[in-house]
Order: sequence, then structure tokens, then C-alpha cells
Amino acid sequence: MSKQVRAVPSVVIRFAGDSGDGMQLTGERFTAQTAAFGNDLATLPDFPAEIRAPAGTLPGVSAFQLHFADHGVSTPGDSADVLVAMNPAALRANLGHLRDGAQIIVDADRFTPRALTKAGYPADPLTDGSLDGYVLRPVPLTTLTVTALKDSGLSRKDAERARNMFALGLLSWMYQRPTEGTRTHLERKFARKPEILRANLTAFGAGWNFGETTEAFAVTCTVAPAPAPPGVYRNITGNLALSYGLVAAARRAGLPLFLGSYPITPASDILHELSRHKDLGVTTFQAEDEIAAVSAALGAAFGGSLGVTTTSGPGIALKAEAVGLAVTLELPLVVVDVQRGGPSTGLPTRTEQADLLQVLHGRNGESPLPVLAASSPADCFDTTLEAVRIALAYRTPVVLLSDGYLANGSEPWLVPKAAELPDLSAVFSFATCPNGTAADGSPRFLPYLRDPVTLARPWAVPGTPGLEHRIGGLEKADGTGDISYDADNHEFMVRVRQAKVDGIARDLPPLTVDDPGGDARVLVLGWGSTAGPIAAACDAVRAAGRPVARAHLRHLNPFPADLGDILAAYDRVVVPEMNLGQLALLLRGRYLVDVVSVTQVRGTPFKAADLRTAVEKVICDV
Repeated sequence: MSKQVRAVPSVVIRFAGDSGDGMQLTGERFTAQTAAFGNDLATLPDFPAEIRAPAGTLPGVSAFQLHFADHGVSTPGDSADVLVAMNPAALRANLGHLRDGAQIIVDADRFTPRALTKAGYPADPLTDGSLDGYVLRPVPLTTLTVTALKDSGLSRKDAERARNMFALGLLSWMYQRPTEGTRTHLERKFARKPEILRANLTAFGAGWNFGETTEAFAVTCTVAPAPAPPGVYRNITGNLALSYGLVAAARRAGLPLFLGSYPITPASDILHELSRHKDLGVTTFQAEDEIAAVSAALGAAFGGSLGVTTTSGPGIALKAEAVGLAVTLELPLVVVDVQRGGPSTGLPTRTEQADLLQVLHGRNGESPLPVLAASSPADCFDTTLEAVRIALAYRTPVVLLSDGYLANGSEPWLVPKAAELPDLSAVFSFATCPNGTAADGSPRFLPYLRDPVTLARPWAVPGTPGLEHRIGGLEKADGTGDISYDADNHEFMVRVRQAKVDGIARDLPPLTVDDPGGDARVLVLGWGSTAGPIAAACDAVRAAGRPVARAHLRHLNPFPADLGDILAAYDRVVVPEMNLGQLALLLRGRYLVDVVSVTQVRGTPFKAADLRTAVEKVICDV
């Protein structure tokens, strides 16, 4: 049977089912196939915090959304074109994520009276007309999978577990995705379980063949590869990019890497990944709690390693005292905060940007430190290198902000050549000999004698002859590092620590402003993972004929030196944030600019359409 092939510029697909239905694996494999094909893409995993909520219930639904296109994309899509729903609960929980007229593929076998009741349906949505606004395609996924595996020797229950592979095969056929990568992945994953391997490969092939032969799917779509600069690409998540960034930074600095961490969602994958790289000079330590984790990392920094600790918002609160100690000791330490919904335990698997004020001010006393934020999964790599550079050059703890959206989301990444990465060994050096003179004229090491440009103190590795010195949390005397309660000295040390952080602004590049026509009167300023939705919204505003400028902050403390002049050049400044206006508060206080704060705390990224509406309203009011 001849099938119609239709070329489309982009598609948004959402896979949904129970937590045990393998939706994250299905989405990841479809994403890998799509990346291999050459499309640009963005993903949004969406899974519950519970390890396993009751099967068939709304709290137990796990979803994975993928937006891929023949052009550049910056968001996982506002609404899906296709929903694959493995049961009634998945359908009900995700119906609101679909555009009008979207295609819905459901496992018709799972729409039993009992399953409908558990999902809260008073009637069968497949037959009651409630889905008339969509293209409904009921497919007996369970029956087809079990039939395909009737000779596998597996029990029916085990055979049913492969229906996600059947669905993956069907969707792969629908969008002409390459299949070799998935087959290779399955062969590697189930190399020691040949019967499971055969079952998954059979189900995957059966799904493809079903699409090829059934009359229910008369159209297959193609999405051409997206133009991209030449080079080696791979699909990468934010946590993986951040992990690679830490390894690369340590190698380029010539330092061993030490990670002290306590597992916490959504940062745990960084610990998991770095634990695989002992051969690259990485030591990972899973501590008994957050305080021990950061203290161990600080101890490693004292010992001459690149000290890193990773956590999320609740862990940042627990690490505060030790981070304050790092401020006093003036040692390079990278603190990674992969933000999630709060307060308290909050929403462990949902995203938020609400830790900015905490990392800036959530310590006792005047304890300034630099803060940076990554803007995309791939940008986590570059921002990590920059965080390490600042920590080493200025001898200071640095906070690197990511969030759940970046951590678990993915996009294509142009793999850089190692030799093209910045040489971080050039930004610091270890102290090797005494740098001062004692009262009796003998050589003495002054641990707080500062570099005249960076104000960084010497980094003395314990055991180096002649470099004995005192450390601790009590205030230090300028130069000597002796314990001091002198009022004038404390005033001086507080101000010099602040001056050191403020001075980093001199070392930052000018802030890039995207203002194509140069005539925009409204600037949209963002930070962190709002970059993608802001870019999509501004593109839509410009396509409608309205000028708008946008800029995005990587450095949140200190701000770029030219930020004040940029803000003053526009009539209005719009600041979208996934919090209640934390950056907006800082900008108002620092630059006396009455910014327009656009906020949400829904545990999900902004929709580009919502931001477009907000921006257009401000433009109309100017």
C-alpha cells in the first residue's frame, strides 16, 4: 500500500503513561534518533516525584515532550501536535498540553471500565465525543505487542512491558526516524538478557511494520535536518554538560577534581556521571549529609584540588555556614545549585528559579560571592568553565545556577576541541615560597597578601615548606591572617572581600543585546532557563512587525559593567522569571529602573505564547 509522505517544518510529540511504562526511555530514544538525523530539538521530561505512584492514577503519570524541527528551536513547544497516551490517566493528565486538532494515539486495550474509573472518567472518552476536536487514533498496543511476542517465551505480563518499544517503532515510522541507534542501544543495554533483548527488538520492529501496513496511518511525515555549523554533535542534557564542563575545567587547569555531594533531585545525575571518570583525575565522595559534602569539597580546595559540591535549593540552605567559611578562607570552591520548586521539599521534579536571593544573601554577615546562571542544557558546559575560571582567578567560592528544566532537558551540542577550551592553568598559581618578612627579619608567609589586580590571596597547598599559616572562621588580620577582633581591620576585610567580587565586572565581556533594527523601545531581560522561551517570544513579536530587544544575563553577581547603561537606553524593561520577581527586585534596587516583572511559579517553563502576550502588552503601553 502506497503511503502519502508530507514534509513539515516542525513537530512536538508528547509520550505519556504510568511511571513504569518506560515513557522517559521512549522519549530519550526518540530524541537520540532525532538528534542523529540532524534536526534541532529541545526536550522536557515531566515525571512525578513519587518513586511509583499507584498505577493508572493521575499522580503516577510520567511524560516526555520533544520539539524537533528543520530550523533552530529554543523551547520544547507550547503545545503538542501528537500525544501518545498509554492509558486513560495519561490521556486525562496531558490533554491540556495539546493544540486544537492534535493527533492522539492511545492504547485502546487499556481503556477498561476499571482504568477509566481510576482516572476519573465518568464515560469512555474514546466514544463519548469529548475528543471530537482532535484526530483520535485508538491502537490496541497491548494486544499487538503480546501477539508479536507470542513465541518469545515471555509471560504475558513481561511481554506487555515491551509495548513502549512498539509505540516507539510506530512513531519512528510516522516521522521516518533512523532506527539503527535504538537497536544498538538495546543490544548494549540487554546484552546479558538475550530474551529481553529479542522481545524489545521484536516489539520495536512490529511497531514500525504496523505503521507501514495499517490503513489507520495513511500519512508519514518528514522533518528535514536543520542547518548547523560543521562539526561533531551529540545530544546532551544540562546535568551531563555540567559534568563534562567540570571535568574539562579541571583538566585545563591541571588540577584534580573533587566532588563532595549528597544525593538530591535534580542534581544527583552529576554525582552519578562524575563517579564514572576516575581515570580523568576525578574523585567523588557521597557524603552523609549536605554539610559534610560541602565541607569535604572545601577541604579539597584547601588541599589544592578543584573543589565542587552539587545540590538543589534545600541543600543550599544547609550548606550556608560552610559556604560562608569558604568566603572567609577565600578559597576556590564551585557550588552547583540545580534549582527546583520550593519551599522546603517543595516540588522535587519540577523546575523553578527561586534560589537567586538565597545564594546571594542566604548567609550570615557580609559574605559576597559571584553567581552565574546557565541558559540552556548545552550552555551548562560553557557556564561551568566560566564559573571555574572565576573561582580560580579570584580565589572565591562561586555559585553556579542551573534548574530542573535544564538539568533533565536536552539539545544538540557542538562538541568542542579540547585544545580550543580556555587555558585555566594561566589564571592562577600556587604559592611556592614565603612572600613577606617577620619582625625579626626572617622570611614569613603572609596568607592574605593580595594580588593588586584581582585582590586574590595566595593559594598555599598544605605541606609546602615555609607556607605554614592559620585558617578558620574567625576574622583574619589583613596580610598576616592572624585572628583579629580589631574594628578597623574587620571593616577593611569586609570591604575588600566585596571589592574583590565587584572587581570581577571589569573582567566580563560587554552584555550582548539582540536589537536587530536598533529602534526597539522595550527590552526583555532574562536569566537562566528563561532564555529559550524569551527568544521564541521575541521572534514571534518581531514576526508580527513590532520591534523588541532582548538580552540575557549569565553573570548575576556582579552584573556586567555596562548593564546600567543598557537598561537606561530603553523606555521599558520586561523581566520574566520563574519566581515572584527576584531579579526584578535587584535591578530596581541597584539601577532604580521600574522594570515590568512577569512571573510564574508553576513548576514548568514559560510558554512562548504567554511571554509574547506580555511583551506585546508592554509595547502597546509605551
